[in-house]
Amino acid sequence: MKDKKQSRMRRARKLRAKIARQGVQRLSVHRTSQHIYAQVIDETGGKVLAAVSTLDAGVKKEVKNTSNCAAAAVVGKQIAELAKKAGVESVAFDRSGFRYHGRVKALAEAAREAGLKL
Repeated sequence: MKDKKQSRMRRARKLRAKIARQGVQRLSVHRTSQHIYAQVIDETGGKVLAAVSTLDAGVKKEVKNTSNCAAAAVVGKQIAELAKKAGVESVAFDRSGFRYHGRVKALAEAAREAGLKL
């Protein structure tokens, strides 16, 4: 039987292959037990256009706890603002094999509310 990480990476590979065929920028999300990370990556997958995580000083000031939905929402709002500054209006949402639920969902919805098209 496969372990959790192998299964997640298999799901992520399938999703990233689909996004690569579309040829659009992607909003990649990574989640750990303590933090959440978000990056906007260009079509080629070779350049990070914007990045935010709960480790950033600006995010840490706004949130009390880095491992909850409120912190994920702050990251989502900030990644949308940085993406707009970089000239990115719409992205494909790459959830990296994580379920669209909880913190991943909170980040995506906050990014949408801040004006990023997912």
